[in-house]
Amino acid sequence: MNETARKPRVAGFALFTLFLAAVLVALGVWQLQRRVAKHQLIAALTERLAAAPAALPPPSQWSTLTPERDEFRRVTFTATYESRLDAMVYSSGSAIRSDISGPGTWAFLPARLPGGDMVAVNAGFVPNTQQDRALQDRAVARLITNKPAMLTGYVRFPETASVLMPDAERDKRLWFTRDHLAMSRALGWGTVAPFYIDLERPVPENGIPRPGPLDVHLKDDHLQYAITWFALAGAVLIAFGVWARGRRHPT
Repeated sequence: MNETARKPRVAGFALFTLFLAAVLVALGVWQLQRRVAKHQLIAALTERLAAAPAALPPPSQWSTLTPERDEFRRVTFTATYESRLDAMVYSSGSAIRSDISGPGTWAFLPARLPGGDMVAVNAGFVPNTQQDRALQDRAVARLITNKPAMLTGYVRFPETASVLMPDAERDKRLWFTRDHLAMSRALGWGTVAPFYIDLERPVPENGIPRPGPLDVHLKDDHLQYAITWFALAGAVLIAFGVWARGRRHPT
């Protein structure tokens, strides 16, 4: 009777073990697939960042631009900063600017192209530990010359705020995500391009706001994760084998 009852239990545990091992192997394979995709993304971003700046696409092509194909493309264009309310975006540092550390704000303001269309520009970093609005105003005011300037920068797309991200403080014109479309709606910039520009140059005489080149470093630890999942799958199978052997040959 005990032997008859033992066999279904062993068979059931074997099926569960195989299912668990299959899930762990699938997770390992998924990490390898993500590693391939990450390497493709790193290669694409490296190529875009190293390329010579091209002309900003005309407004007729803006709707066709996508983050997958166009994020971090270097572009150059002529625009005039508008004398409108600017926005600042809080930052505790930057993962893509090696020259930026410590708290501060990014200065976002609208710029008008020769044809009249509007583009939001992240004009650079303002060291600003207290998120002082007056400090931001003084930094941005120097850029408003009512004269066209040749700008070079990178095409970027708006961020989506996470559920843990604080809401914008509209009275301070302070945001916590780079959502230039929300800034435009709140501050009356009008219709702006679906992307914004991370400015690379020119650099103001006093260096504030501080634009600069981007250097994207993406984490590539998918191989380690894959090895971990495969090792866990092997450990589960070995553990089952030891357990099943002990059931056949009890001491």
